[in-house]
Amino acid sequence: MIWILFLGTMALSLWAMWRVKSVYKRYNQGVVSSGLSGSEVAARILLRTGISDVEITEGEGVLGDHYDPTHKRLVLSADNYHGRTPAALGVAAHECGHAIQHANAYAPLHWRMAAVGITNYANYVVMFLPLVGLFTGLISPMTGAMFMAGAWGIIMLFNLITLPVEFDASRRAKVELEGFIASGEEALGVKRVLDAAAWTYVAAFITSLAYFLWHLLPLLTGGSRERE
Repeated sequence: MIWILFLGTMALSLWAMWRVKSVYKRYNQGVVSSGLSGSEVAARILLRTGISDVEITEGEGVLGDHYDPTHKRLVLSADNYHGRTPAALGVAAHECGHAIQHANAYAPLHWRMAAVGITNYANYVVMFLPLVGLFTGLISPMTGAMFMAGAWGIIMLFNLITLPVEFDASRRAKVELEGFIASGEEALGVKRVLDAAAWTYVAAFITSLAYFLWHLLPLLTGGSRERE
């Protein structure tokens, strides 16, 4: 069963990542009718929404775009910073959506920010606790299940909170892009890129929920399960 769980969740994650890259590649071509780049559109969206304290910078890597609420920095990968494609504008507008959420004190975003610290600790637990138990034998199966269920529960809740944050940012992006992209193929490209990206967050939630339930089951049944 553990192999079915591992392979099933791995396949789901790989499929979600493949779909994002595939859809992004498809719509990261040509030039939008407005002729604007991702960074230019981001700057205009922030200006239009009254946000003047967010810096737009060019980052490294591919699809490493993100909004940093701590430093109020909107980071766009080179393709999206300079790109003038539906994909580039969609990603840039999505990150602007997070900046708008921050400016408007959008509650789920603040919940996610507050949960980052404890979620990082939970990630360490799920990575290293099985190794400690395997090589030392100091942790009983039930104790291990309790700690693993707790850690995966935290990760699952973090991923659950992430869903409305990401879906709302994409919704805002589609609204804010009006006037910067043409209806038809350009708008369809933006929608498909954002919808594909959403599946990565859905996959992360499903994966964490599956592992949480897997480790919780022995605690609920009073039984034990042999672990790899």
